[in-house]
Amino acid sequence: MSRKQGGRTALVTGGAGFIGSHLTDRLVEEGWTVRVLDDFSSGRERNLTRSAARIELLRGDLRDEALLARAVRDVEVVFHQAAVPSVPRSVAEPLRTNAVNVTGTLGLLEAARQAGARRLVFAASSSAYGDTIELPKVETMPASPRSPYALQKYAGEVYCRLYQELYGLETVALRYFNIFGPRQDPASEYAAVIPRFITSCLGEAAPCIYGDGEQTRDFTYVADAVEANLLAADAPRASGAVMNVAGGRRVSLNELLGTILELTEADVQAIYEAERPGDVRDSLADLGRARELLGYAPQVDLRTGLSRTIESVRKLDEEAESA
Repeated sequence: MSRKQGGRTALVTGGAGFIGSHLTDRLVEEGWTVRVLDDFSSGRERNLTRSAARIELLRGDLRDEALLARAVRDVEVVFHQAAVPSVPRSVAEPLRTNAVNVTGTLGLLEAARQAGARRLVFAASSSAYGDTIELPKVETMPASPRSPYALQKYAGEVYCRLYQELYGLETVALRYFNIFGPRQDPASEYAAVIPRFITSCLGEAAPCIYGDGEQTRDFTYVADAVEANLLAADAPRASGAVMNVAGGRRVSLNELLGTILELTEADVQAIYEAERPGDVRDSLADLGRARELLGYAPQVDLRTGLSRTIESVRKLDEEAESA
């Protein structure tokens, strides 16, 4: 879908990160004037290679009030992607992650309000649902976070709602379900499962599964998450809403690994370790609200997304070897 429009200005917090950089590239392609705020704690300059010459880049902490004021100046839409995005890390570092994920979000909402921004689109998380047995996950379910990260993201949703109700700042919260794709960092000890599996398989190393591998996830290709953000920037009935953004199909980790083994032609066996604190057992999104309010529908199936992601990892490996 093309919505090329000149004269529109966006701020992307965490714009050098995995999802944020893909969103930045897409906004630039659509003709937006884009400002990126990132402290590069997890973002990478190489992620902005395609758009570097066409964006304004601000380096610094989301909690820096003066920097925030500069970042939101003359901005129409704020896309808030910045976070410490890890359940295990939040369990290990609850105070630090709360400072970024809650205090940082509140500071951004206030700065956006003061600057007169029209709308803020917030990267929320499906982890807010917790480990309820009922599937699929519907936005009307009560939140039941099982980790500091889940609670922090849910708190961000509530602050968004309050800022709309109290101050008139339009907000939309998108509950991401397991986003994956190129540029997702496999190196961190807190890396998501897909980049970890791909890196292990390409390196002919045994991938690690926490638990029995029969836990299920609803994986979402990054381009679909980006499309949801662009739709959320303007959809009139989305203002004030919380919506799931997902692929709409659940797969077990054992099945996921089987597909990656097939695509990489690797000959390795998984090793199984104890479940991690805070992880949920099963996840599947109901996409009815996103379809109704945004016109959202996932376009990239899991196998296609995995193929593209594996190709991107291979390319990075080749570039590193030739450097």
